[in-house]
Amino acid sequence: MRQFGLIGFPLSHSFSKGFFAEKFAKENIEMCFYENYPIESIESFKSLWDSNPNLEGINITIPHKKAVIPFLHHASYVVQKMQACNCIRKFNNKWYGYNTDVIGFEQSLKPFLKPYHTKALILGTGGAAAAVEWVLQKLNIQYQFVSRTEKEGTITYDNLTPGIVEAHTLIINTTPIGMFPNVNDAPALPYEALTAKHHLYDLIYNPALTLFLEKGKKQGATIQNGLEMLHLQAEASWEIWNAKMPFDQ
Repeated sequence: MRQFGLIGFPLSHSFSKGFFAEKFAKENIEMCFYENYPIESIESFKSLWDSNPNLEGINITIPHKKAVIPFLHHASYVVQKMQACNCIRKFNNKWYGYNTDVIGFEQSLKPFLKPYHTKALILGTGGAAAAVEWVLQKLNIQYQFVSRTEKEGTITYDNLTPGIVEAHTLIINTTPIGMFPNVNDAPALPYEALTAKHHLYDLIYNPALTLFLEKGKKQGATIQNGLEMLHLQAEASWEIWNAKMPFDQ
């Protein structure tokens, strides 16, 4: 029996288990199952593998994408550079770390991009934000981090003026603000500054229409949630887990 799974905390919002269960059934993939492993502390990482000897690969979500890196025996080039990992393959008793979020985010975002999407706001500074930053750099899109707390290279929500929002026509929410069950929450933006030229991307996929996206839609902006990104990164993870040998990415 081949075993895969997802670590993070909490995991009540995750669709990954259902996605892989459906994939295994639809594609007649036998002797495989995917399970949620809600571990609150990354210190439980080693014991998870010890207690699940058939575990071949895992995905990582909030809040462990950065904290898991010291456990890796090998980190891909992308993981080394961006310091965030969301996919691990166990091979010859060693842990190989990858980031498939960058694949999912880039492939899902590109169809929505217009020539005027030259400047972006990244809401949040966690592991998912690192994947977004990587892709925006690759696409030559200028970006500005926004965080609740003031730190180098970021501005706070309190300093986010309508003028700044108007100038940044691509806004990506990488935070859990608005995620189920807190569906009445939204990042503190001057939403009245949004226009039809804005594209709002929420990495949250539960609910499908977050308050952040709803507010953007009312202003005429195009909107997108993280479900397609989830599917694309999951397929990329599956490819990594089934490659004959670990590879760089």
